[in-house]
Parts: sequence; C-alpha cells; structure tokens
Amino acid sequence: MGRSNITVNILEVVRVRPPPHTVSLTLPLTFFDLGWLKFHPIDRVLFYHVPELTPSSLIPKLKSSLSATLLHYLPLAGRLVWDQTYTKPSIVSSPDDGVYVTVAESNGDLSRLAGDKPRPATEFHPLVPELHVSDEMARVLAVQITLFPNQGFCLAVTSHHAVLDGKTTSMFLKAWAHNCKQEQECGSRDALTYDLIPFMDRTVVQDPTGIETKLLTMWVSASNNKRSLKLFPSKVVGEDVVRVTHRLTRENIQKLRERVVETTRAELHLSTFVITYAYVITCMVKARGGDPTRQVCVIFASDFRSRLNPPLPSTYFGNCIVGTGDFDLKAEPILEEGQGLGFMSAVESVSGWVKGLCSENIEKSMLSPFEAFNRMEPGRQVISVSGSTRLGIYGSDFGWGKPVKVEIVTIDKDEAVSLSESGDGTGGVEIGVCLKKDEMERFGENLNQGP
Repeated sequence: MGRSNITVNILEVVRVRPPPHTVSLTLPLTFFDLGWLKFHPIDRVLFYHVPELTPSSLIPKLKSSLSATLLHYLPLAGRLVWDQTYTKPSIVSSPDDGVYVTVAESNGDLSRLAGDKPRPATEFHPLVPELHVSDEMARVLAVQITLFPNQGFCLAVTSHHAVLDGKTTSMFLKAWAHNCKQEQECGSRDALTYDLIPFMDRTVVQDPTGIETKLLTMWVSASNNKRSLKLFPSKVVGEDVVRVTHRLTRENIQKLRERVVETTRAELHLSTFVITYAYVITCMVKARGGDPTRQVCVIFASDFRSRLNPPLPSTYFGNCIVGTGDFDLKAEPILEEGQGLGFMSAVESVSGWVKGLCSENIEKSMLSPFEAFNRMEPGRQVISVSGSTRLGIYGSDFGWGKPVKVEIVTIDKDEAVSLSESGDGTGGVEIGVCLKKDEMERFGENLNQGP
C-alpha cells in the first residue's frame, strides 16, 4: 500500500464561545477522572455523505449550534488547570473561553475513507485537531470540520480523556446534532430532552477509601514531584499500519453464543459485548502467533453510573468508567486449536471479569492497572477496547442524515479495537482494528473462519 496522496488544507481556525452572558464555572475532577489524567485524548471522526452541501450552508450552522450547545456543556469550552491555586486538577471556564474549531478541505475520497477495507491509518491523522496540553493547562475539547467538495464532510472531535468518557461525549454530540437539526428545520431550537442534559453535581461521587489522594500522589511522583498535566508520550504510527472495519451481524453473534452454550455448562455471562470481545481477543492472539508463553494484557472500561450505591444519574457529566481485565494472561490457552477451545478460554475470562464488576472493587480496579504496568514483559500483546455498542453514536444527525461511518482514530496508538453499534441499525457490531498489514490479513482470516 503506497504513500497517500491525500491533502488536507486548513481554511480557518476560529474560537466558538458559548452564548453571551454565560457565567464562569469551576468543576473539580473526581477520582474517576484522575485515573485518565495523562492518557492521550480520544479522537472521533464522523463521516457524512452529502454531495450537494456547500460550505456556506454548513459551517455557520455548525458554529451557531455548537455555541448554543456549550450553554449546557460549559466545561467543554474551558480548560483543565493544575497550579498552586488548585489542590487538584479542575476544569475552569470563563466567558472568554471557547472551543477552537478548525475548518479544512481535503481532496480525499470520502467514500473510501468511510469504508471498511484496508486504509493507511495515518490518512486519518490530518482529519483530527490538536488539543493543546502543557504542564499547567490543557484544553478540554477541539473540533475539526473537513470538507470533501461534492462528497460531504467529516466532523472530528478530540476530547481530553480526564474530562469526558464515551457516554458524555456521545451525549454532547447528540445534543449538538439536535440543536443543529432543529435550527435548520424549524428556524429555532427546542429544549434538549432530559437524556441530553448533563448532570454536573460532583458531590454525588463518594470516595470513602481515598482513591483520589492515592492517584494524585502517584501522578505527582511520576512528574518528578511537581504538578503537571503533560500526557504520556504517544506511539508513532508506522506507514505499514492499516485500518479496517469488520462486522459481526446479530446472527453471527447468536451463532457464537450457541457455540458456547453447546460446549460448556458453566454459568457464563454471554452478552453481546462478552461474545464479541472474546472473539476479537481470540482472533488477535492467533493473528500475532509467535511465542505461546508471551504475556497478553487485556483491558476494557465499564460504565459504573448504574453500578454505584447509590447509582449516579445516567446523564452524569464526566468520567464514570473503571478499567478491568487481566495483565497476566498467556497466549497459550487462546492459541489452542480444535473445538473452539481458544475462543472458549477467552469467553470464560471476559465473562468472569464482567461478572466481577461491582462498586466494592473500584479501588482495586482503579489502581491495579498502574501496578501492572511495572510487570509488563517485552514482546507482550495488549488488547484494549475503545467505544461501546451502547452509546448510539450513529444517532448524531445534524440535519443532513446520520453519519455513514464513525471511526475512533486513536486506536492506532493503543493496540486497541473500537466497538460500536452497527450503523445500519440491524443490531450488529462494528469492530475497528488497526494492525500491520500482514497481521491484519491473518486477523481477517481468523474472524471469517470462525472459532
């Protein structure tokens, strides 16, 4: 696969502010946020196929509806600060703050970029905006609108991981889409529905065991005993890494589930997520091949809003996710051939992790991954998950129809896969994968072959 000839030219960078007379706001981070403080931002790109669209009919509407949406999502217009004024990192937003929006134009083929077949992972990097981060300050959100003349556009949102989880990001996107669509169709905006209005009271998050203090101490120690918002270094993505979308239909998932039920009498949790993730783990470990004794690190994040006691509102703004999994698996049981034994091993592991999710285990789940980093072995394989099949991200209709494709660009830096609901609404799952070309071919063969 040769070097791409796609160009992306920046036309303007503007700051979109909330409506006038917006008040200042300070929102401290909770321990749920602090666990993600130094992880790189999440880049999401939504592709829209609208050949007849002109910049003059698109850009002003997106800007004005974004401004209106920031009235409800004020922290997104602000910045994350951690200096001597604040004992812990806090989101600060003043009337002069706003979201930086980059408007660009590309000569690329939107249909190809929004397709499923192998594309160089680096082709997506110019489509996402930079998020400014320094020791003392970090921007919360950045937006890029890239025009593809006579084809459509893509909308990229880069969000700081310590401020937004997937649930909050999807709420914001759908609220912005609601306002934009209403403005076009009605000339005005209806009030947001309850499920799109963020709940921002941080006093509902309880921390009886002092997880926050332990995380702050850890981050200060990792930064030579100073307060710093600088992020972990990002991995350089090579030109040989490709991005592919694979799909499992509802029928595919049910057949895999039936395969498990026929093979074991164990009481397993067999949700769509468990079946899909276990199958992906199996295919990725087999695609890598190699030393069966190598370390395999598997981790995913779970929404804890409904798992806390008492539960948080479903619209709680911020992070409320906890990572779980196992950093000390070995490839050997997953590589086992015959009767789907490798797949069964993965199902049993993922099922056990999901069944173990409860509020009593939060401290262990929050802190153990950092302890496990020190045990990582050379040649390890990491398989993590970004996104969820429950976010409804394909419901983000700004007035020009639903997106034809949604990509999480940052999975190419993480050895991660992305999961989302199928864009066609049939109940299937979209699996985004970034691997080196030869490994991707083996992964696809494994996925299509079955366990």
